Amino acid sequence: MQEAIRLSNVHYKTEDIHILKGITGVINEGEITTFVGPSGAGKTTLLKLLNGLLSPTTGKIEINGKEISQYEPTELRKLVGIALQSAPMVDGDVFDNLSLPLRLQNSSLAEQEAISILNVVGLGDDQLHQNVRDLSGGQRQKVSIARTLVNRPKVLLLDEITASLDQVSQKEINELIQRVSKKYGTTIVWITHNLKQALTVGTYTWFLMEGQLLEAGKSEEIESSRNEKVQAFLRGDLE
Repeated sequence: MQEAIRLSNVHYKTEDIHILKGITGVINEGEITTFVGPSGAGKTTLLKLLNGLLSPTTGKIEINGKEISQYEPTELRKLVGIALQSAPMVDGDVFDNLSLPLRLQNSSLAEQEAISILNVVGLGDDQLHQNVRDLSGGQRQKVSIARTLVNRPKVLLLDEITASLDQVSQKEINELIQRVSKKYGTTIVWITHNLKQALTVGTYTWFLMEGQLLEAGKSEEIESSRNEKVQAFLRGDLE
């Protein structure tokens, strides 16, 4: 199986806190890998390291066999997309938001291509020129994901993107991410607090706690982990 991302003894410290402690692991190409663990585990920090928003204090991160620090920032942004829980939008309609990544590169997005991407995320042609202020939370998240797909990223990072959505919208986003993975062969890394979601959507799961990677493997195997801290999280004893 081809590697997409390799982390080798990655540490991240601020002046006061040692947030990540020796993270080592491989994320496979074209698979959905979920990051789970209690609050403060370092999941979001790790995600930011994977797209260059932060740099490791020590250790090495490679994407497609090339160290992350060797990529030009614009090249890295195309290669690694990110969608956040807040789904930030620029004022205007859906098309304005979808075309933003290419406008930042002094390029343009054809309307037909925009419609095609909208259809992938489960939105209709008639929503292309809908004002983003009129979108529901679930629709905003779909537009946010569609916007990341404009650059055709090889890696897509998702940070708690369904946390504030109702169950119907969560299910739609779950199905959408699986569809994107199959259609484009995208490597997806998804932070979720929802263990059921991780087991349903993810092929592989990383369990993080207190800045350490305690368990990594096929998602269904995490349920039978013998690690006491993992079991405590599964029981709901850790938030």
